[in-house]
Amino acid sequence: MNGANSHDIQSLLSSSARDFLIRSNGDQISVSELEGKTIGLYFSMSSYKASAEFTPRLVEVYEKLKGKGESFEIVLISLDDEEESFKRDLGSMPWLALPFKDKSREKLARYFELSTLPTLVIIGPDGKTLHSNVAEAIEEHGVGAFPFTPEKFAELAEIQRAKEESQTLESVLVSGDLDFVVGKNGGKVPVSDLAGKTILLYFSAHWCPPCRAFLPKLIDAYKKIKERNESLEVVFISSDRDQTSFDEFFKGMPWLALPFGDARKASLSRKFKVSGIPMLVAIGPSGRTITKEARDMIAVHGAEAYPFTEERMKEIDGQYNEMAKGWPEKVKHALHEHELVLDRCGVYSCDGCDEEGRVWAFSCDECDFCLHPNCTLGEDKGTKDDKSEEQNPSKEGWRCDGGLCYKG
Repeated sequence: MNGANSHDIQSLLSSSARDFLIRSNGDQISVSELEGKTIGLYFSMSSYKASAEFTPRLVEVYEKLKGKGESFEIVLISLDDEEESFKRDLGSMPWLALPFKDKSREKLARYFELSTLPTLVIIGPDGKTLHSNVAEAIEEHGVGAFPFTPEKFAELAEIQRAKEESQTLESVLVSGDLDFVVGKNGGKVPVSDLAGKTILLYFSAHWCPPCRAFLPKLIDAYKKIKERNESLEVVFISSDRDQTSFDEFFKGMPWLALPFGDARKASLSRKFKVSGIPMLVAIGPSGRTITKEARDMIAVHGAEAYPFTEERMKEIDGQYNEMAKGWPEKVKHALHEHELVLDRCGVYSCDGCDEEGRVWAFSCDECDFCLHPNCTLGEDKGTKDDKSEEQNPSKEGWRCDGGLCYKG
């Protein structure tokens, strides 16, 4: 990161052949006019969905700040390769830009170690980098994130901690008149009816192969937990593209859902920073967030993960340590040429029986080879689950890799 560096704006944004920036109408603005201002360097690409979705939010924040008389300017550093796309994108923006395919864009991308889009680097009035990317902060806080200083982010973090301390299920799931979820018959269930229960928010989609593979495990855990008369409910939050896909996926679930296309989905995704699905957020009986890692807990421990607290994970950890007492730390096995070492892991595929294993494995890191303890020792010391479904191509705007589907 270059967060501690100080920059001369003239040398940062000018070149030997150019000392100006441009507006969408073709006007040229001297770089020197930015001296003493807070500047956002906006790395973007018009064809990239995340950039296209973020730009309107940034326009809103920019215009509010300018309307308040704040000394703030944004400079677009477009990574577009087509001039028409560049012009069309800049036409929707009220700020400045480097000219199309300016040589400085590659230099700036390297200098600020660009790794994701959109990125909004903030340079303070004194020329120092205040933050390497405030895009997420603007999505969450809007103009409240200005002037993007460490002090402001510390203040926002304290506000966020206070919100989390006072969080209730209603503050999470209720927005205006949207104070309900839906059941299997389409009937409305008031959010207030769920208060006092442990709630799992299940971010998922029918088109997502890892989501379809995880669903049977979640259903199995849900039913076992409910059979014990535990106070649990799941709310499906869909990323499906159409009502038909939503209906088809939801009909196989024994729990509740937000209605398809519900406006709360976007705010919940922002609140819990959902970048990959399936994701399972656990909300405790008090209404406070327990964990955003409940998906991994159920994948490894099933119904035994309930109520998904840190204390429960410590109990399970102790049980698994007890299970392995007396097992050899190293073994030789006929299925593999190298010595196998007893190892703690998550979920894996056994190279002996091709079925899923959890927690304990005898493995060879050199060859990425794993065996269930029962396959290794000839005893039923492992756990098995059904194989995951075949992966299908992901939907536009997402990519599926291993056990998750990611945005972008």
